[in-house]
Amino acid sequence: MSQSISRVLLHIIFSTKERLPLISPEIENSLHAYIAGIIHKEKSEAYRIGGTANHIHIACTLPRTMSQSDFIKLIKTRSSLWMKEKAYEKFSWQRGYGIFSLGMSQLPLLLKYIDHQKEHHKNMNFQEEFLSFLDKYGFDKNCPYLWD
Repeated sequence: MSQSISRVLLHIIFSTKERLPLISPEIENSLHAYIAGIIHKEKSEAYRIGGTANHIHIACTLPRTMSQSDFIKLIKTRSSLWMKEKAYEKFSWQRGYGIFSLGMSQLPLLLKYIDHQKEHHKNMNFQEEFLSFLDKYGFDKNCPYLWD
């Protein structure tokens, strides 16, 4: 094959530091658009970005030439700087993140899930939601460093 091709679908989840509700409705859409721009600049596809006042879900592809950790670092660093400039001088994301792989057949369900974050979180907080993803993907929920 003369060309390298790749499509690795990701579900990325991370929250604001200490899960503070800093993503206001007034800035939310602009933040999501800014993050989509970061992803597109890296020649990846942002299918959907959503969340609540204290966390973000991203459905996207992984850039062909970048590691997962470098990609997350880039998204979090640039969007944090943007948030500090636009809304909250002391804004920051939590140190950690969740990143999960999925297949194309699972993408429509994930997009629907992200679209309904506000309704979903009427019954479940961020920590409960994240723990449910750890269960779903077979991770140990008893890690002492899970929450920063």
